[in-house]
Amino acid sequence: MQQEITVKLAGRQSQTFKKQAWKEWRRGLPLYLMILPGFLFFLIFRYIPMGGIVIAFQDYSPFTGFFGSEWVGFAHFQRLFGEPEFWSLLKNTLILSALNLFFFFPAPILIAVVLNEARIQWFKKFVQTAIYMPHFLSWVVVVGITVILFATQEGAINKALATAGFERLEIMTDPDYFRIVYVLQNIWKEAGWNAIIFLAALASVDPTLYEAAVVDGAGRWKQLWHVTLPALRSTIIILFILRLGQVMDIGFEHIYLMQNSLNLSVSDIFDTYVYRSGVLQGEFSYTTAVGLFKSSIGLILIIIANKLAKKAGEEGVY
Repeated sequence: MQQEITVKLAGRQSQTFKKQAWKEWRRGLPLYLMILPGFLFFLIFRYIPMGGIVIAFQDYSPFTGFFGSEWVGFAHFQRLFGEPEFWSLLKNTLILSALNLFFFFPAPILIAVVLNEARIQWFKKFVQTAIYMPHFLSWVVVVGITVILFATQEGAINKALATAGFERLEIMTDPDYFRIVYVLQNIWKEAGWNAIIFLAALASVDPTLYEAAVVDGAGRWKQLWHVTLPALRSTIIILFILRLGQVMDIGFEHIYLMQNSLNLSVSDIFDTYVYRSGVLQGEFSYTTAVGLFKSSIGLILIIIANKLAKKAGEEGVY
């Protein structure tokens, strides 16, 4: 009898649990539908294509497919590391990534802090709108504007300099200017948009913290140091870790549009090399190996940075 009662109670509890689970699922259905497009995007264009990395270990031919192509092991990686261009590609990629980390990454933080300190609301909104707008321009437009302004012979600024008796600036052809222009374009186009995340983090700060700091005699600089920056710390660390994952992947379109035969020594990176070898020459297996090498470096850096962040008492990304 006692066993029958226990079985009945267990059955009722199971039915109650199923009903509650069904109610929770129905309640969250609108949210599930909202995330469905994003989930499908990452599934179709990010996760499923990862199966294609097998061709990095094959002599892949589109005619024979994945299963008919010959396996060559690490031959493509050996070729990559043995290429005379490898160290030049690695140096250029790492230098541009380092410039992004040291100059571009702090720019949105600085913008967010400055806007957070602004007290004139109409001015704050105007500046926010003005610095967000370049994000919606394509790199074709941004580089086109740069060419129109700084072209050696027909550029508006160079014409003005020549008229005033100054030397023309060889910004588009001199390798010494390439990295500077690259970073400044990144800051102009994306810093305002990236500042949104930091402004959102600052919006969640409890105003009573600033009031308590004022009561304690803290000025604007001390409030910034002891309240504002600590509120941004976790966001900065998470975004910095994610940025490290893109150290070897700094973007193809921007670099390719700025690249020419005169600045190739400083502008040639893995992305443009993959385009030349993979798209133009059809070496799919070799360029897949190059892409896998880049992704592996980014993954290793994320894992190391995340462990260091957790040892320092931060949450990390996982």
